[in-house]
Amino acid sequence: MPKKVLVTGATGFVGSHVLAALAAAPVEVVAACRDAARLPRDFAGTVRIGDLRDEAYVDALPEGVDTVIHAAAWSSLYGNRENAEALYLRPTIRLIDAIGRHGVSRFLFPGTHGAAPPGAGHDARTPGRAPAYWPHLGVVVAIEDEMRRRAGEHLAMVVLRLGLFVGENYSLGLLPILTHRLKTRLVPWIDGGRPPMPLIDGADIGEAFCLAALAEGLAGYEAFNILGPTVPTMRDLVTYLNVRHGYPLPHFSVPFALAFPFAKLVRALDPVMPFEPLIVPAIIHLLQDFGVDNAAAEARLGYRPRVAWQDAVDRQLAEMAERQTAPMSMVKALG
Repeated sequence: MPKKVLVTGATGFVGSHVLAALAAAPVEVVAACRDAARLPRDFAGTVRIGDLRDEAYVDALPEGVDTVIHAAAWSSLYGNRENAEALYLRPTIRLIDAIGRHGVSRFLFPGTHGAAPPGAGHDARTPGRAPAYWPHLGVVVAIEDEMRRRAGEHLAMVVLRLGLFVGENYSLGLLPILTHRLKTRLVPWIDGGRPPMPLIDGADIGEAFCLAALAEGLAGYEAFNILGPTVPTMRDLVTYLNVRHGYPLPHFSVPFALAFPFAKLVRALDPVMPFEPLIVPAIIHLLQDFGVDNAAAEARLGYRPRVAWQDAVDRQLAEMAERQTAPMSMVKALG
């Protein structure tokens, strides 16, 4: 069992929920972040303040810890290749270099279910594949590949391929993007609303990382899908938003065969539009059926998600009503 766990991006969506889950664990927690004032008031661990773009900070960051949970990220649903590499990929590779020098025994990373080839996601160890139109996903896949190369007898590299984020303490996420765009009445059903939407609440994400940090017997390269208790369809989610929260339903549908061309057309119009695209290919990509489930995480980690997606949606919308005064950008630093 690890004695000291470092959490990067500790004030972001994933990081904040990981801190909450680790609070009840028999470990010492070290929070790495840029602004300690954003940490929970009751956080009782150690804080290492700095910026992952600072190479000296990253080089020293894992000193004295057994396990690193790398929850910091920089994300975009389209374009921004240079930022994705400079602000996410290169700092992460440098952090992986540093954990090797400091003798860290376990490194945990939040991937995405969308890294798997469509239909081949049942085994999360399947190598990822990233389309050229989504540089951020390319960075996630590149990090997974680097973890495969670095994993060994004394260093467990663990990827948790997460579903679509919902819940409190949100940053970039599905609901802030979707709800504003539904109000335009220009967002279509995709394939009649049949695509799955594997939502997962932040509390379940935090619990999954806590279990993976403490689990016995993990070695080499390990990867698990981490989803909520049930998987709604697009129609389930949007209908719930309509009935429970009053958001408009789409007025038309696009067959899946035409969904990518439709999204690419909307994305191509972005330079001449006064607002961000209504829909982009990355969103269509995530609506594909990857064949993911929680079976391996339950068997190996004891992971059993508890938060119903409807409850997570309700709590996030309540938080959005208080703190979000403008439409959310599709580009966001997550921790």
